[in-house]
Amino acid sequence: MDKLSKITDWSDRNTCVLLGDGAGAAVLGKVSDDKGILSFELGADGSGGKELYQDELGLLRMNGRSVFKFAVRQMPEACINVVEKAGLSKEDVDYLVPHQANIRIMEAARQRIGIDEDKMAKTIQYYGNNSSASVPIALSQSVQDGKIKDGDIVVLVGFGGGLTWGAVALRWGK
Repeated sequence: MDKLSKITDWSDRNTCVLLGDGAGAAVLGKVSDDKGILSFELGADGSGGKELYQDELGLLRMNGRSVFKFAVRQMPEACINVVEKAGLSKEDVDYLVPHQANIRIMEAARQRIGIDEDKMAKTIQYYGNNSSASVPIALSQSVQDGKIKDGDIVVLVGFGGGLTWGAVALRWGK
């Protein structure tokens, strides 16, 4: 659960209009041999810690330009890395579920992976950027809408403070 409203500086118009509260979860369980997690990547670049962090008052601070540049580079790179680690190609990806931070960041990831626009989850227009909750919310919405089907190759990717990132490639289903 992300309750960003508690750490948002409402006088900082550069960040307060971007962030929202949200909650999401994914339940993992046993799957057949041909389904489940194929590869993953987790990373951190502490040199970017000053770009997105909580200050001494506990309020969120962000250098939007630096975070944007980081995310536009790192999200697609993480996606490509997990696809290659899984022994797949970009053409094998059926659906992309990115962190719903910014449509331009999401589009950069989608274009670099080379998948069609209709194969990318987009919930930011409904819920805004609710930080780490955005990926499970977008995943749930995509499953409910029938956009992710049994056997699909799905890539989930996100980034956050610190600066950190993570991605996973999986074959959807039981």
